[in-house]
Amino acid sequence: MLGRSTLLNQKIYTTFDGGGNHPEPQAERVKSLSELCLEFLSEQKKAWLNLREGYELLKDVRERDLPCRGFSVRLQHNSGRIKSSLAGMAEKNATGRRCFLCLDHLPEDQKGILYRNEYLILCNPMPVFSSHFTISHLDHRRQAIADPIDTFLQLMADFGSGWMVLYNGPKCGASAPDHLHFQAGPSGQMPIEKEIREEKRLTRMKPHGQNPWFPAAGMTQVDSVLLYSVRDLGREVVILEGDDPMAVGGAFKGFLNALKRVLLIDEEPMMNITGFYKERKWRLIIFPRRKHRPDAFFKEGDDRVVVSPGVIDMGGLLITPVEKDFERLDGASVEGIYREVSLEGKTVERAIDAMG
Repeated sequence: MLGRSTLLNQKIYTTFDGGGNHPEPQAERVKSLSELCLEFLSEQKKAWLNLREGYELLKDVRERDLPCRGFSVRLQHNSGRIKSSLAGMAEKNATGRRCFLCLDHLPEDQKGILYRNEYLILCNPMPVFSSHFTISHLDHRRQAIADPIDTFLQLMADFGSGWMVLYNGPKCGASAPDHLHFQAGPSGQMPIEKEIREEKRLTRMKPHGQNPWFPAAGMTQVDSVLLYSVRDLGREVVILEGDDPMAVGGAFKGFLNALKRVLLIDEEPMMNITGFYKERKWRLIIFPRRKHRPDAFFKEGDDRVVVSPGVIDMGGLLITPVEKDFERLDGASVEGIYREVSLEGKTVERAIDAMG
């Protein structure tokens, strides 16, 4: 069996350590993380058949916009995501499941970008976006966000404007709940990205600095970080925004701990998170959850709806791997799914109040 360092070296396409931002005048310009990832994706499509097939399937996806009460969603029929949507169905009782994110279980042709000596950026073979990456920890450790939130925020800045970083909790969307990982893709894909900036969704708005809208009510400020919720989206959405990543990370942990106290639990509360970095500001969009899948997912026959909401779905891009679900879902059905899987608004409000 190959040693860990030998195996890792065989899997590294290139490295990114965040350095080299100020090269000497005669030196070659250092590529950004997003440039490296796009170059890497192109090379992996040539070398790795499964990835190439996954992106071929992506060309055939169908999408349609679906109006709901006060918001909209975009349905995507993506048959290539059926395995991900069904993930976890039999894993609780499985004792010998191979972790597909561990180094020694990666496909032979799969390579990665070594990120800050701790993570491996991999091309996702079941893509939702035109460029879809998984950022996997080198060690096999459980999916959790409290400790690695600083890395999550660093990834947001390293990918830069025009990209988003994603996190699914271990009980609400993570396809590998036993192995710490994030995702990344181009921004502008999820309807919620525009909806959260609409003036009508924030109470008593007024201009404030570089923020398009500053909530004068329903807002909590933790140090230099704004924390507020957005209304009329059919599910609970909490936003953290600030220009200091350490402060944003601290405020996030404060919210996480407050939610634990309100829910009377010790484990990580169910949630999905997407993060954006723009104009030197970090913005976290948090979807507090109370359950992973709607009851219709577990029904039989024609009554079954294979929708398994993760962060992308909660952001308004609802993945439907089964064609009949894509055809028949309507606004009322989607509203019901969001209500069922999202944490109650009063509970979220109590958590925000508990932050003091």
